[in-house]
Amino acid sequence: MGFSILKTRVAQETLGRLLAGYLKLVRRTNRTVVEPADIYDHVRPELPLIIAMWHGQHIMIPFARPDWMPACSLVSRHGDGGFNAVALRELGIGAIRGSGALGRKVREKGGASAFLAMVRRLAAGDTMVLTADIPKRARIAGPGIIALAKASGRPIHPVAVVTSRRIDFNSWDRASIGLPFGRCAIVVGDPIRIARDADEAASEAARLALQAGLDAVHARAYELVGSRDPGAGLRAATGAKAA
Repeated sequence: MGFSILKTRVAQETLGRLLAGYLKLVRRTNRTVVEPADIYDHVRPELPLIIAMWHGQHIMIPFARPDWMPACSLVSRHGDGGFNAVALRELGIGAIRGSGALGRKVREKGGASAFLAMVRRLAAGDTMVLTADIPKRARIAGPGIIALAKASGRPIHPVAVVTSRRIDFNSWDRASIGLPFGRCAIVVGDPIRIARDADEAASEAARLALQAGLDAVHARAYELVGSRDPGAGLRAATGAKAA
């Protein structure tokens, strides 16, 4: 009964607004450093972009978007996707419902229709914000984000947003949510570009470059706030389970 109530539109709207309000408080009360300091001056002429993050960063990633950057994010159709979409709306970010998957699950999770919607939004000038890894395959960059870059012709920037004071959840992706009155680091990596006619080898090279870029920005962000990355080692653990 309780879980059914939480899935209602009213509950999702309320939860989303509360989450957005809380995140605004966290943003206002944390001392933030951006690295590189002039990154937004550099990326502004090349908008729109594809902003890539690891799963687990989805709660904090809105901090990386300046107010002048129109953006849209990929949000799951299931579970907490409803109130996450509301929270993003309150933070000035649009939502496309769907999620990444492999094989037969792509249709089930709305991946194909979401992909086309993302291509259209990029063509219209919106920056896309999405996770590079897919559910249950932590910190392994999937092929979907590379395909999006190929189809749209837009560069991918790996991004990490971390805070010194936070709650780290014991979830498959080691999701984190920041706490007020700490330090925040936003680190943006070099762009990964891939040609529209790139072959399989070039696509795989871009995927590995994105994976390495995300690892690097996360390591640097946690270094800046004097902390350790709770998700370090997740890729190895995922690989061991798959073996």
